[in-house]
Amino acid sequence: MPGVTPLGIAAAVASCLIGSAAAAQDGSVDFILHNGKVVTQDPLKPQVEALAIDGGLIVASGTNSEILALASDGTERIDLEGRTVVPGLNDSHSHVVRAARFYNTELRWDGLTSLARGLEMVSEQAARTPEGQWVRVIGGWSPYQFDEKRMPTPAELTAASPDVPVFVLFLYSQGYLNRAGVEALGITAETEAPAGSRYELTEDGGAILHAEPDPMILYQAIGRLPGLGEEDQVNSARHFYRELNRFGITSAIDAGGGGHVFPQDYIGTQRLADGGEMSVRVSSYLFPQAPGKELASFEGWVKDWALNVNLADKLSHGFVLEGGGEFLVWSAGDFENWMAPRPDITTREGWHDELLAVTRYLLEQKWPIRIHATYDESVGHIMDVFEEADRLEREAGRSGFAGVRWAIDHAETISRGNIERIAKLGGGIAVQARLAYAGEFFKERYGGDVTANAPPIRDMLELGVPVGAGSDPTRVASYNPWVAMEWLVTGKTLGGEETRTGRQLLTREEALELYTVGSAWFSGEDALKGRLAPGQFADLAVLSDDYLTVPADDIGAIESLLTFTGGKVVYGAGPYAARMTALPAVCPDWSPVAQYGGWQD
Repeated sequence: MPGVTPLGIAAAVASCLIGSAAAAQDGSVDFILHNGKVVTQDPLKPQVEALAIDGGLIVASGTNSEILALASDGTERIDLEGRTVVPGLNDSHSHVVRAARFYNTELRWDGLTSLARGLEMVSEQAARTPEGQWVRVIGGWSPYQFDEKRMPTPAELTAASPDVPVFVLFLYSQGYLNRAGVEALGITAETEAPAGSRYELTEDGGAILHAEPDPMILYQAIGRLPGLGEEDQVNSARHFYRELNRFGITSAIDAGGGGHVFPQDYIGTQRLADGGEMSVRVSSYLFPQAPGKELASFEGWVKDWALNVNLADKLSHGFVLEGGGEFLVWSAGDFENWMAPRPDITTREGWHDELLAVTRYLLEQKWPIRIHATYDESVGHIMDVFEEADRLEREAGRSGFAGVRWAIDHAETISRGNIERIAKLGGGIAVQARLAYAGEFFKERYGGDVTANAPPIRDMLELGVPVGAGSDPTRVASYNPWVAMEWLVTGKTLGGEETRTGRQLLTREEALELYTVGSAWFSGEDALKGRLAPGQFADLAVLSDDYLTVPADDIGAIESLLTFTGGKVVYGAGPYAARMTALPAVCPDWSPVAQYGGWQD
């Protein structure tokens, strides 16, 4: 398959940088952004007034006069009018490829402040939904964001949509079906739920699906909903990536996901990458779908696919294959349903041997690894296996974890001792704002003291572990990074409940660094992105408000007015709206996105 190797990428970047430096000296740069407050995260020039962009890279930064002196007749000048500019945001743990596949089918409650309005939207959408399709609300919301401070009921969903089936997902904790949805899925009192879950049939004919804590009952329900044809998937991906650009996201590290089969379910993103149309750089990890057959899946992928060689090279902000995870084996998954007791992965038959075999194989192949682990107990058991794999590989004359980029995902209750073990083995930790959406449930179950340190980001930073920030969209949290940034800084949930407190709170500068420079480590692109410095990708966002000075509780309301990926405008709003290329109309025409968009202001 056409593409470039990591060495090829480095050589291409060096070649482009040399050419762009010469262009800057000759006064022939592509863009100059001036008269701004540019937060570069470049230690040599942490804040400047202006940037020069050429060939998709930042080639110079400095004062207005210094940078404007590089302009020529062919240079496009953009007056920032004092606005704040930050490096493009990078979600270190996301499911954007799967989200792009389904975006046009989903009614989003992300950002909505009224459950009553949410139910009205269900009713309105049901009226335009054709026979055979569903109204679906798949994650990205918390009951505490609503004025009503509660979940919807199946009876309310039936009242809103008596005839069209409705499914509403809350995290990987519960699902809500109206009466038509129960009938469409054929659920009765005799229907047996998957292990670790249950059906609750309600008097109105609807149902609540409980993951306790195994979410397979929710995976299966989502998997039975009708999907989109190939052309509509491509359209859906275009609109979803544009929606990410709306918030200044220019990169994402994709952690695969359940019910999302590689490569066939990646067709929307793949087609865009083939055509050089990606507006978000996606580094994708592969998630095996068949429990008990994970090793065979990885063996097949290693045989047929090469890392970092895929559908468009990184300089063209495309889509690349990064490694294995976030599940390496299903038996070691510890599920994050804080409405149910913590699972113990050691009770599952074969978990140790399965995880050890897959880990050793991926280490031998030098594939980057990431693994889902919510609880400290799970992290400890996984580290036992990783340390054993490292020892056995070294005893066999191989290098083990040395030179392999690997990470733990989530780690809400991780202990300092396990962080030290991760540091010793050279791993990173990707943290997400999941408690912004479920912090009230977590606090009720584990208490205020545990919640105040969940996750213990300050400990990770003090021990020198690479940390990347993200949100875990879209079935859990929303894709809006500014909500996650507000949570990193304030520790508050969408409902205003304090969760992380004291020393675990981050400064705004620290939070921004984790969402940019920190996340770049997880795709091995530290030298290419995360800073607005010469030689780095021209990925940036011009913000609607000053992130560094806006009241902390208003950080979540920030959006991008102008987003660049690879030196190209991929989003524009307000004074820059005319710079954005229009997308084709949303397809199919009954799509909720065509009516409501994504994030609800």
